[in-house]
Amino acid sequence: MLRRRIYYKLKPHLPWLLRNSLRRLTASRQREASRAVWPINGAAAEPPPGWPGWPDGKQFAFVLTHDVEGPEGLAKCRKLAELEMANGFRSSFNFIPEGDYLVSPELRTWLTNQGFEIGVHDLHHDGELYFSRSEFRKNAKRINGYLKDWNAVGFRSGFMLRELDWIHDLDIKYDASTFDTDPFEPQPDAADTIFPLWVSAPGDQAGRPGYVELPYSLPQDSTLFLVLRETSPDIWMRKLDWIAANRGMALVIVHPDYLRFEDEPRSRQTFPLGFYRQLLEHVRGRYGGAYWQPLPRDLATWFEGTRRAGKKTLDAVPEPVERVAQPGDRASALRGKRAAVLLYSYFPSDTRPYRAAAAMVEAGMEVDLICLTNNKSEEPKSMCGGVRVYRLPMMHLRGSVPSYLRNYGVFLAKSFWFLVRQGFRRRFDVVHVHNMPDVLVFAALVPKLRGAGIILDLHDPMPELMTAIYGLQPDRWPVRLLRRLERWSIRFSDLVLTPNISFKTLFASRSCSADKIHIVMNSPEETIFDPDRCEHDRNGPADDGTFRVMHHGSLVHRHGVDLLIEAVAQLRPRIPGIQLHLYGARTPFLDTAMELARSLGLADIVQFHGQKSQDGIADAIRKSHLGVVPNRRSVFTEINFPTRLFEYLALHRPVIAPETQGIRDYFNQEELLMFEPGNVHDMASKILWVSQNPEGANGFVERGNQVYRRHRWGQEKIKFINLLSTVVRQNTASDRKTASTL
Repeated sequence: MLRRRIYYKLKPHLPWLLRNSLRRLTASRQREASRAVWPINGAAAEPPPGWPGWPDGKQFAFVLTHDVEGPEGLAKCRKLAELEMANGFRSSFNFIPEGDYLVSPELRTWLTNQGFEIGVHDLHHDGELYFSRSEFRKNAKRINGYLKDWNAVGFRSGFMLRELDWIHDLDIKYDASTFDTDPFEPQPDAADTIFPLWVSAPGDQAGRPGYVELPYSLPQDSTLFLVLRETSPDIWMRKLDWIAANRGMALVIVHPDYLRFEDEPRSRQTFPLGFYRQLLEHVRGRYGGAYWQPLPRDLATWFEGTRRAGKKTLDAVPEPVERVAQPGDRASALRGKRAAVLLYSYFPSDTRPYRAAAAMVEAGMEVDLICLTNNKSEEPKSMCGGVRVYRLPMMHLRGSVPSYLRNYGVFLAKSFWFLVRQGFRRRFDVVHVHNMPDVLVFAALVPKLRGAGIILDLHDPMPELMTAIYGLQPDRWPVRLLRRLERWSIRFSDLVLTPNISFKTLFASRSCSADKIHIVMNSPEETIFDPDRCEHDRNGPADDGTFRVMHHGSLVHRHGVDLLIEAVAQLRPRIPGIQLHLYGARTPFLDTAMELARSLGLADIVQFHGQKSQDGIADAIRKSHLGVVPNRRSVFTEINFPTRLFEYLALHRPVIAPETQGIRDYFNQEELLMFEPGNVHDMASKILWVSQNPEGANGFVERGNQVYRRHRWGQEKIKFINLLSTVVRQNTASDRKTASTL
């Protein structure tokens, strides 16, 4: 507090250029030290308990606010408002009541008549508002007078300083003096959320119910363009895409003072208006119809209304240390707890279950896991990375639907008995069930009755996957039955996890409310696919006269390797030295594809290398010039997100993929080269473009690499641990409540 006061006492007496230079020197160190949480803090994406989603099923909220700091900014307000109206947006203009300018009633009236909002920005904007509690009470009366005169219901402090308990003295509906993450502010403690918060009044102000807190979640324009000297609005766009993917609130502050309109000279104190225009065009062009664009007062009214109606239960803003979603903070609730994991697959080769179990062990949990036996040499019981692994003498055999049902039934029965037996002396606190099948979750009936939290991890939607594998029609009774079983399984669970946006949307549309489902992505293993450690891979493979195209993964019909072979056949005359390298387990469809290659005269350039470890795949990617995901369009591939896209991008290699919804949820046309699914000619044209435009392809790699960085496992693990601790705490609280009534 003392350092904050000294800084703002000195600030008015320092030239702007000197002040900004000092900030830039400090900011460069802060930026490096805060890479894990700025501009994106993955933990802030966790919705508050009982979150109902945005009105009318909108994907995210987009909120525009402006803080007018001086006469220069005041003179630009009308032009800025006209720009926003031309693009179909409305915003809030926050004026300083007793600052360096006088805002006319005519301007306020014009703005409100055009559908804009007026807010109060501090009192003097001198950094002294929170100097003492008694002074704040006096100033609060004056601020309340301006709130009444301006018919305003929103407030924001100068310099983002704040004492949230004191702000209850103001007659407001909402405050906007916080942020999800911003280490560059003088008071850097963050709200750690991209959702609204409810701040309850303390006991001595019982007559005031509280107010809504609206943290800004896009970096401030002054920080980006004047302090950090960013030369494009890319950070705005990347973070907005991340917020949209996590269905949060994208709230931005743009100062009219710092905008440079087209008719103004260049200045170190301004940035091009085009940067802000690009942000608006990005939202309108990419998310048309998917976003809610309320004024802050309308969002606060809606939020308070849903809270009163009982659709959500949000408590007062706790101390930051309680809200910071760091693994160590939440993991403390898991230390000493016991978890069971059910997996109709192999361990540790199945990456998603392995990393989830490893995260539990890292958090101090005791983990028992039951799975299949991969080969006869594996011990039926062993320790693997701190996990007690129990392997049933069963293989994951593929075949007809009856064989699937038989194997699933046997594994479900044995898992049921396993949980009863292992939980007899000491009960499980949580059971983590990985599909397929969905109904495996019912093996946890006894632990659930004994108070365990049940997590269902839906790797894939079974109705869509089985439709793609067996060519079933969506209205056939087996598919209808799978949908019903999915609905029952989700209802039985306390929490549902799934790896991408399209899967979540699908499950929510037919099985449960969206707030029960949370996304934990399948990100590559960071010890192998680390973009920072792999910086030396930017130069690409050695130039030996070849152009190596690579595909890895399940070599099945829906993944379209035969289409890729046809594309290579078209390109052989045009790309000297082209080669196609395939990696994956041998399948009957692979034999069909290799026969196609021979019939097209490609036997000498299409090579199959078999199944490789993750390290082997990484080495193969480094030797390649291009990765291709040639999926056909199907009901499953349309919503699936292939993790191997991230694997190529992490190692700085171009990759092309089908333009499906599951991929478009994360990448736009500037971040990933996409082709029409099933269109061999379009696929071939994209491969040819990469071979002829290495610099342009590298641009896609750099932009796509940034998308991957936003979803690295380190951040996804934080989400998983937070969700896990929430389930454990909820069930512990439920147990205590039950015990108190006995």
